[in-house]
Amino acid sequence: MFETAPLVHAGLSEAEAANKAARFQAADEALDRLGTDRRERWSLWVPGRIEVLGKHTDYAGGRSLVCALERGLAVRVAARRDNLVRVRSLDRLSTFETSLTVTASGEPGAWNQYVATVVRRVALNFSDVTRGADIVLSGDLPADAGMSSSSALVVAVFIALSKSNELRSHVTFRSTISSSEELAAYLGAVENGLAFRQLGAGVGVGTYGGNQDHTAILCSEPGQVARYSWDPLKRETLVPVPAGHVFALGASGVHAPKAGAAMAKYNKVSLAARKLLELWNQDSGRADTSLGAALAVPEAGERLIALSGRPSVDHFAPGYLRGRLAQFVAETFDIIPVATDALTRGDLAEFGSVVDQSQELAERNLENQVPETVTLQRSARELGAVAASAFGAGFGGSVWALVPEPDGDRFLRAWKSRYEERHPGPAREAAFFLSRAGPHAYQF
Repeated sequence: MFETAPLVHAGLSEAEAANKAARFQAADEALDRLGTDRRERWSLWVPGRIEVLGKHTDYAGGRSLVCALERGLAVRVAARRDNLVRVRSLDRLSTFETSLTVTASGEPGAWNQYVATVVRRVALNFSDVTRGADIVLSGDLPADAGMSSSSALVVAVFIALSKSNELRSHVTFRSTISSSEELAAYLGAVENGLAFRQLGAGVGVGTYGGNQDHTAILCSEPGQVARYSWDPLKRETLVPVPAGHVFALGASGVHAPKAGAAMAKYNKVSLAARKLLELWNQDSGRADTSLGAALAVPEAGERLIALSGRPSVDHFAPGYLRGRLAQFVAETFDIIPVATDALTRGDLAEFGSVVDQSQELAERNLENQVPETVTLQRSARELGAVAASAFGAGFGGSVWALVPEPDGDRFLRAWKSRYEERHPGPAREAAFFLSRAGPHAYQF
């Protein structure tokens, strides 16, 4: 059985480390069945994440409050001598094979599309990468629940290929990526099919997002919530999770895959931010790179309000762009700074109040909430949570609630029971669990 000491050293609790050790053991046994060389095996922990605040702000150059979960992917890797990449998911009971020279495309919206996207981009951007890998994954994140299971997979596959090829010592890598934050920005570009500095664009998975997920996965600290600004990417501060409190997570059972109709809804929110920036640059003659950068110009706010108030812009309904602008401005420049200050001072009542404001803006202006996530957020507050909010892309997904740790199990039972009463269908696929703010991705 795998030892728990490396995981506890990384920052996982004893109980969670024990759970992960069993998963690493299962992954190692799967590598045995694949017939891989035991001499070149190693382990990787890749967490999911909680977006505490920062709804659809990262790709628009705003701010976010994030932390890692104590759930994620336990990964065992064996470097290969050839260019084959084999990825086995124990959760899905499925294996995907591709190579660094002839890359399979995967299925649109499926987990193997993310694997193929990373392999294809690594081969494109780093031509001297020649060694593949056998990768086995065992995860305990709910799928399509807004907890970044797909971005965790992107991170896992990239790190596996990077270490197998000692990529960090390559000239191209060292001249382009010099920190965990820069690696997160690159992997966000990989997932979205965008260029990163001199590393050319590739085929992404079809979403128009940012790198908030990848940054939380690669850069979080145990017991801390990190505040990031996104244009340029910068960690502004770390704030401890209030002493004696823990996150309760409720995955609604309404799946939110970034594919098909769900992708179109997600991209509408993203494209609205792009359209606002386009209107601003056309009107001002500037070439700002994000909505956040544009709003740093003193007169930009008022001019954007006027521009976004036109009766109809492209395919957006009247009033939608103005609402999107109001949500972005409030979340980035008001709610997140006030929430950070409240957490720092230990004013949990004020923290809960501003988080409620963020939830309201998501429901009214982003229009990305469903009845199930609204129920989870409202019932969490009714049951005494310090604060609660839906998070992720929306249109399903999950809600976090901050609760006193001694009350955590009782809270989860009551929260689950109330959800089952109101939404019995989705509740059959719902998941409820507790998590501390966990560590970033960790190799051992």
